[in-house]
Amino acid sequence: MPESNFWSLYQHGFARVAACTGHTVIADPPANADAVLRHARRCAEEGVAVAVFPEMVLCGYSIEDLLLQDALLDEVEAALQEVVAGSAGLLPVLVVGAPLRHRNRVYNCAVVVHRGRVLGVVPKSYPPNYREFYERRQIGDGADERGGSVRVGGEAVPFGVDLLFAARDVPGLVLHAEICEDMWVPVPPSAEAALAGATVLVNLSGSPITVGRAEDRKLLCRSASARCLAAYVYAAAGLGESTTDLSWDGQAMVYENGVLLAETERFPLGDEYAVADVDLDLLRQERQRMGTFDDNRRTHRARTDDFRTVGFVLDAPSTDLGLRRRLERFPFVPADADRLAQDCYEAYNIQVEGLQQRLAAIGGPKVVIGVSGGLDSTHALIVAARAMDRAGRPRTDILAWTLPGFATSDHTKDNAHKLMNSLGVTAAELDITPTARLMLREMDHPFASGEPVYDVTFENVQAGLRTDYLFRLANQRGGIVLGTGDLSELALGWSTYGVGDQMSHYNVNSGVPKTLMQHLIRWVVSSGQFDEETGRTLAAILDTEISPELVPGEEMQSTESRIGPYALHDFTLFHVLRYGFRPSKIAFLAWHAWHDPDAGDWPPGFPDAKRVAYDQAEIRRWLEVFCRRFFAFAQFKRSAMPNGPKVSAGGSLSPRGDWRAPSDSSAAAWLRDLARFDE
Repeated sequence: MPESNFWSLYQHGFARVAACTGHTVIADPPANADAVLRHARRCAEEGVAVAVFPEMVLCGYSIEDLLLQDALLDEVEAALQEVVAGSAGLLPVLVVGAPLRHRNRVYNCAVVVHRGRVLGVVPKSYPPNYREFYERRQIGDGADERGGSVRVGGEAVPFGVDLLFAARDVPGLVLHAEICEDMWVPVPPSAEAALAGATVLVNLSGSPITVGRAEDRKLLCRSASARCLAAYVYAAAGLGESTTDLSWDGQAMVYENGVLLAETERFPLGDEYAVADVDLDLLRQERQRMGTFDDNRRTHRARTDDFRTVGFVLDAPSTDLGLRRRLERFPFVPADADRLAQDCYEAYNIQVEGLQQRLAAIGGPKVVIGVSGGLDSTHALIVAARAMDRAGRPRTDILAWTLPGFATSDHTKDNAHKLMNSLGVTAAELDITPTARLMLREMDHPFASGEPVYDVTFENVQAGLRTDYLFRLANQRGGIVLGTGDLSELALGWSTYGVGDQMSHYNVNSGVPKTLMQHLIRWVVSSGQFDEETGRTLAAILDTEISPELVPGEEMQSTESRIGPYALHDFTLFHVLRYGFRPSKIAFLAWHAWHDPDAGDWPPGFPDAKRVAYDQAEIRRWLEVFCRRFFAFAQFKRSAMPNGPKVSAGGSLSPRGDWRAPSDSSAAAWLRDLARFDE
């Protein structure tokens, strides 16, 4: 392993890959070898581990019967040796396309080169022979080549479609190469290779361009990376290939688990690179969680168990190379406007449909809800209103109460009343302070004697009374209590257990993270789900500070000042819940996502005044808070949480669904790992 450096991407399960394309000179192997090495040197300077080149890049793909000319094939072999020699002092594994003679045929090959030696040669499995393609006229079929060897530069090296190339010093970096048409068949070689352990699938492609083919390639690359839980690195031939009957666009791209990480402009005039940092930890975690992936491997073990592994030492740099991949500041909230709108549409309707079905299944009771004027209860109320609309029931079947306490502000209470009135629900107010004073007095709490003691008991008396009243009102009025607490609060245990806001009969918000909530409400406004008056009230609520409003005082009690920014907590929650990442890796990712407010994209509509940055110390501090609360404290609340629909692909915390954990666990392992942040 390289020397430890917290800021090195190679210390956190990443590997930098590049799909390279450029100007090929037809039938001029020395010129093409120079171009490959020019690319390779640039990739080495940028810390690239794997650089992939187009199909038959050393001579050009479109040379037809010239492939059977000894003069050309001799020069290809000599040019390949130049590439091998030139790679001796370079970091990247080079995957280079070349035609090679073997036995009685010429094979279209991917030659895998690293630090002055050929690691192996992979032949094309399925040379096409239809429409514009006539490869089988010159090229041998390599699909059944397994377990063999070929002589390259006077030495025997592994040859076959059964080769994996594994970095001994970069856990999880396992390469497999296939060539162009191999991707287009129903069962591509890369699928078997992924089951056998390959995480980075590379495709050396010629692929002449016709209208619509670029989208087809992207579809195939994306689906291959998603189905195989792998990275897919694709490099197509470009300028310089013969235009006698065809044209070429030099498309290059990198996908990871169905996500496009990088791509080049098409029809380039010069060298182009699609460079991205592939998350090997993410791929490994996905395969561990998706048990059917390994079930599929066992079904095909007769083929996958026969793969050969060629090991190599990458000797990756331990320096800070930055991070070459797009990071969402809000992983639950895409920055792309169209994607966000789609997510909000789906999330809202998941919640609405969930509540509608639950009400129908239990006899159509009324809905009892406490409305504070904050984001969570606001959203739960508009979900309930739409569920009633869909069911053909009057909104007056929603019994909504605002339950002011010692610190409830006029602003939030007014917003609650305005929202209830504009929606046309049955609205009421129930002041909990007299009952709270009685309870505190009977408990002999110092507040009852006039002392300004605002401890957890003082807060929980109010939170508990609100829920207690709602449950009794539901008993009295023939209703169910609708929960409003969100996914982020469940993660942190930021709720009052039992007779408190932790409990309800059904919680539509339990799968919605706090950072998504404001965007859902914005979407409800912008998509015209309700009338203009309701929209104006919702907009006012969006501008309100997140607060439990339990402690009296001139300054509003801020939740985030006490437990930390929900932006950072949701960032951590996503990567813990969805991928099981280590805290040290999450810290690395969080710094890259949050240290510069001017870098990267913000979600549409996100207020400029709230576009903040977080430094190392803040990230470290709140990560520790998260680990202590999530792993060592809050699980007992989650173990008893009410029913509610899963909303985000990032996961849920239901003990009956995504997250099952002991309530008496320790956070020690996560805190020890977090200490790596200090290195």
